[in-house]
Amino acid sequence: MTEVLMPKATAVWLVDNTMLTFDQIATFCNLHALEVQGIADGEVAMGIKAVDPIATGQLTQDEIDRCASDAAQRLRRSDARLRETQRRSKGPRYTPLSRRQDRPNAIAWLVRYHPELTDAQVSKLVGTTKQTIAAVRDRTHWNISNITPQDPVTLGLSSQVDLDGAVQKAQAKLEKQQAKIDKELAKKRAANLSAAEAAGQPSAQADDADAELEATAAEMAPAAVLEPASVLEPAPEPAPEPAVEPSADNIFGETPEPDAETEEAAPSAEDVFGN
Repeated sequence: MTEVLMPKATAVWLVDNTMLTFDQIATFCNLHALEVQGIADGEVAMGIKAVDPIATGQLTQDEIDRCASDAAQRLRRSDARLRETQRRSKGPRYTPLSRRQDRPNAIAWLVRYHPELTDAQVSKLVGTTKQTIAAVRDRTHWNISNITPQDPVTLGLSSQVDLDGAVQKAQAKLEKQQAKIDKELAKKRAANLSAAEAAGQPSAQADDADAELEATAAEMAPAAVLEPASVLEPAPEPAPEPAVEPSADNIFGETPEPDAETEEAAPSAEDVFGN
């Protein structure tokens, strides 16, 4: 529940200017009933200047009158005050000094897990500049070696509501762009079909599409599927050779016979010593 702006000062004004009970004022200002009674007796909050909750947009006069007529009722904060507290100025979000060193980590997380977000959306979520986003995305940041992707909600740089809203908006934009592209393609197909019908070839587009599908299927199919059945049949095995009994000639080969012509005659005594 949203806290009341300056609760004690608001309680002082309600005690002095309304007929509300102590319990009603204590409940609205998140105080104890005895503390509100001490304010009425002048023992608590002495010297505190009263703050008008109607002027600050926290209450309306009708709400005060409704509760003043019935002590069982409880004050309800004005919706205008709640909307005012949730309103935020346009432009990049302010980031405290203690968390600014975590912005590159949040940018890296958004770029990795939500690439559909634009630079303007990322800048608004974490309060950074487009130059920093481009440096992190292109890995040219001066501290890129120490950047670790971290959820900006966990780091406290953005709320989950803002992040979900930005993602939904980006996805809706992408879907719209895709629908536009599909519509343009459908128009082109219709125009081509009309031109083919006018030329007397109404099935030209369908034949081209079938040819493209067959070509794609032929490229993706394995080679074995494209071969005919006759090629895939196994080749017949050769007939076994008759068995031959082992012998010395089979093992060591045939022994060559000495050549008579090349054999030299033994020398005789007459040849050596003469007649």
